[in-house]
Amino acid sequence: MLVSLCALWFNTSCESKKEEKEEKTKFLVTTPIQKDTITTKNYVCQIHAINHIELRAQERGYLQKIFVDEGQSVRKGQLLFQIMPNLYQAEVQKAQSEANFVQIEYQNTKKLAEKNVVSPNELAMAKAKLDKAKAELALTKVHLQFTEIRAPFDGIIDRFHVRLGSLLEEGDLLTNISDNSKMWVYYNVPEAEYLDYKIREKNNGKTRVNLLMANNEYFNHIGVVETIEADFNNETGNISFRATFPNPQGLLRHGETGSIQTILPLKNALLIPQKATFEVLEKKYVYVIDKENKVRSRAITIAAELPHIYAVNSGLSQGDRILLEGLRMVKENEKIECKVEDPEYVLSHLELYAE
Repeated sequence: MLVSLCALWFNTSCESKKEEKEEKTKFLVTTPIQKDTITTKNYVCQIHAINHIELRAQERGYLQKIFVDEGQSVRKGQLLFQIMPNLYQAEVQKAQSEANFVQIEYQNTKKLAEKNVVSPNELAMAKAKLDKAKAELALTKVHLQFTEIRAPFDGIIDRFHVRLGSLLEEGDLLTNISDNSKMWVYYNVPEAEYLDYKIREKNNGKTRVNLLMANNEYFNHIGVVETIEADFNNETGNISFRATFPNPQGLLRHGETGSIQTILPLKNALLIPQKATFEVLEKKYVYVIDKENKVRSRAITIAAELPHIYAVNSGLSQGDRILLEGLRMVKENEKIECKVEDPEYVLSHLELYAE
């Protein structure tokens, strides 16, 4: 009896291990699914203010006053810097005196000309002298006006390149000013994607894009692609796009970087899980299960990458069975037992499978 019990236990144990082994050899497989979807494409970008200019001295002199600070917001016409005006004020006074003198001469000559005491030519010469004196007065007033540097538009003052009391020469850089009310964001697009964009634009109008900032947060306003440069870069094969973003809170600043994210539609895309692929020498492969349940590796090309999913460009058809799990446990031409999972179910549970 004891021997019979031991034999029964041994047979039961062997059958249990055999069933467990058979269960372990069953691999999950699925098939590609064809459907419309969307994908995103990221491009490194440079962020520029719509107006970003240099403020330079237009006259020579000592910097007498600075009315603003670095990083300060200013309004159009606001006084920013004052160059010592004394010399230019004196020149205005001198020109004004000369203009007054010539004005009196002209009035006297005009009275004499009315009485035919002087010729019309003398009156014309007196008038020309008066016009010249007025022009010189206007010129000295312009020079005096140039001693005041005012904001040409609403904006933000950049770092100062001079300090109070600096001796300025004409053309010396004082600072920069940026109008950040709107931002121009530039990014480079390959030729093939440019052609796709022009076709989509013709059918759907202007393209809207998102901006992923350097902190991996999305900017809370949508941009619109408004301009494309005229020429391709012959070295890179790219062309520059410009998207315009509103910036009412002033969060974006000139010179920032980020990534432009565009949404691209994919019609009748052939989708497979990313986990069903493996890579050899930078090429993507899948294991296809043939009619005899044998494993065959096959190279594929990827049209687009989505979260946990690849859109396949070539190498697979909709009816192919591909290995979903256990890619490292099988070998080429090995016959396996498999269980087919519905592709809709697989795609809806990819995060679970990824874990």
